[in-house]
Amino acid sequence: MAAIEDDSPRAPDEKPHWHGHRDRLRERFARAGAAGLQDYELLELLLFRSKVRGDVKPAAKAMLARFGGFAETLAAPIERLLEIDGVGEATALELKIVHAAALKLVQERVLRRPVISSWDELLAYCRASMADEKIEQFRILFLDKKNILIADEVQQKGTVDHTPVYPREVVKRALELSASAIILVHNHPSGDPTPSRADIEMTNQIVKAAQTLGVRVHDHLVIGHRSQASFKGLGLL
Repeated sequence: MAAIEDDSPRAPDEKPHWHGHRDRLRERFARAGAAGLQDYELLELLLFRSKVRGDVKPAAKAMLARFGGFAETLAAPIERLLEIDGVGEATALELKIVHAAALKLVQERVLRRPVISSWDELLAYCRASMADEKIEQFRILFLDKKNILIADEVQQKGTVDHTPVYPREVVKRALELSASAIILVHNHPSGDPTPSRADIEMTNQIVKAAQTLGVRVHDHLVIGHRSQASFKGLGLL
């Protein structure tokens, strides 16, 4: 026999279908951590903080479907988050705070450490910071003579496919920080990390300017959505 949907109003004392869901989800997280939850469930836990009542599962699933994943959702601009039904300014801001805290956590793991011993964490930090940006960013990692990361700065922001970079300014900033070497990093919003001809020419200009003043360029990383390219690894540096 076919099931019959009951569209009749609930009795006053009848609980909504999501009643108790928040407590159950929190209990599961307490027992198993994030590994015991689906991405939309972890996102629900974050939404609970700004939406004190109601069913937030539809909004969580809608964000994952729109942006493509958990990390992409946290990295999405506030204006894009506000396009999701059920997401207001308080919720969008809460998600951006969580995103900023996550980036700070990863950054702390690489700052003041030798880049050789923390290379994988450095790549993870660069991907977390830049992989989902919708415009190009040009970032510089400054190293001392022991190859310890002493500073991480976004030098320029551009358009979807171009960032203006000035070699003199790059080298000037390295000297201001007493850096002995630098690692260049920029993202490709298209998702493809393959270096462009303009990327190669710009890198060569920076290398030439840096060498004149005794600053080495260790590498230039291009960050895509799911992977990255290394100029050094590709034999371009």
